Amino acid sequence: GRMTNVNANRPSLADYEAKGGAFGSVIGRFANRIGGASFNIDGVKYSLAANNGPNHIHGGPKGFTKRVWQAEPVITKDAAMLKLTYTSADGEEGYPGRLTCTLVYELNNRNEWKMDYTATTDKATVLNLSNHSYWNLGGACSGTALDHILMVNADKVLKVDDMLIPTGEMISVANSPLDFRQPRRVGE
Repeated sequence: GRMTNVNANRPSLADYEAKGGAFGSVIGRFANRIGGASFNIDGVKYSLAANNGPNHIHGGPKGFTKRVWQAEPVITKDAAMLKLTYTSADGEEGYPGRLTCTLVYELNNRNEWKMDYTATTDKATVLNLSNHSYWNLGGACSGTALDHILMVNADKVLKVDDMLIPTGEMISVANSPLDFRQPRRVGE
């Protein structure tokens, strides 16, 4: 019943620049890791920066987290939105294709917070967009979020190897710490 900022944040742009990392950022072209910092499409090998040991993570050292996006406020009768747009050049960070991305953050009168991603490209490429924002419903930096009740409508997760590289195998969340199909405390 009280208004508060629930998004964890740094005090200024300078703090984000100085501390680096992906905290609070849009992640891309590829969120997560790409094993061996390379991939193949149609028989062509694409090499990426190895910025996580021998692997590539979160789009590379100059991925989307380091890019300035065009921002446009959008106000409707039912929602306040922020539309972010970025065009990644063919070959940027080693990825093929000119890729235009749009991300719309929306807070609406139905008490919904939405993030809607769209992207178009002119070549076959890999893409896995995400966001590294952190929320605490008790208020940003108000303490632990481990007492929050969470429900995730997912029966499976992607299995990873010892270096956290996705294997491609989907595994059941049943009887695991990742089983949030029914509401339960995050810290359980």
